[in-house]
Amino acid sequence: MALLVLVRHGQSVANLANVFTGWLDVALTPQGEAEARQAGQRLHALHFDLAYCSTLIRSRRTLELILAQLHQDSVPVVAADALRERMYGALQGLNKAETIRKYGEDQVNRWRRSYEDAPPEGETLHHTQQRVFAYFETEIGPQLRRGKNVLVVSHGNTLRALRMQLEGLSVAQVEALEIPTGGIRAYDLDPDLRIRRAWDLP
Repeated sequence: MALLVLVRHGQSVANLANVFTGWLDVALTPQGEAEARQAGQRLHALHFDLAYCSTLIRSRRTLELILAQLHQDSVPVVAADALRERMYGALQGLNKAETIRKYGEDQVNRWRRSYEDAPPEGETLHHTQQRVFAYFETEIGPQLRRGKNVLVVSHGNTLRALRMQLEGLSVAQVEALEIPTGGIRAYDLDPDLRIRRAWDLP
């Protein structure tokens, strides 16, 4: 039996400013740091053998605050580019409301939520899923198969893509899936990585 826990980073300065972030490397807000500590408090009963995050500071800082809250600072941490947020291309750094005024709400919603529509010069969610799950299969999955408890702190679209693969979600389900900043999803997995139980931590 292995435990996998997925956490979205806390609120970033770009979340607060309502801009497309993608691969922009932005810090957490004070609220985001508080959300990270609260996530650590909600995970207080769990022990982790290994932790993963993206190479972006909002993900790394959230993981750092969670492990400090858990008094598990000695847990080995791997930061990987493969776990970065979806690449939003030419939209990165643009205000979402202004982008809607320029391109129309329907078009912007397709860029944001669609599985197959890519923003200009950016990734589709499908592309994000391919890179994230390839990393999961080669790096994270083997640890889980050894019975390790693994914590992954990443980004909204990254985790949507991973959850689609793990849970067998349909395109419609993943397009509707919302993961709040600081949100936590946990899985009890068998040795073949089949889900025995999945739950959100309140």
